[in-house]
Amino acid sequence: MEREPHPRGRSYPVGMNDLTFSHEPDASRYTLLRGDDLVSVLDYRDDGRTVAMTRAYTIPSFRGHGYAAELVDRAVTELERAGDRAVIPVCWYVADWFADHPDRRGVLARSA
Repeated sequence: MEREPHPRGRSYPVGMNDLTFSHEPDASRYTLLRGDDLVSVLDYRDDGRTVAMTRAYTIPSFRGHGYAAELVDRAVTELERAGDRAVIPVCWYVADWFADHPDRRGVLARSA
């Protein structure tokens, strides 16, 4: 895994620079590591047109530091860059994240 600078040019809170973001398509998940420690996971289902984000989970000992929000941000950024999938926020946390980031809603799947 290689380190990924924050794609939107923001500066990180203390400790966020030590994070490694990765996409594991074979496991249908995005991960965030701090050093060698897995801190947060974002599971999804991809049908070729949409990515349904089904579960955001942070390891209990790492909760309360913004890792899940950072993971969702990086995953959404990757999907925005690719431009070939829309997001369906199945997980309540992901839905709340989009409610808090209205400028990022352009990647959301349109309701029928």
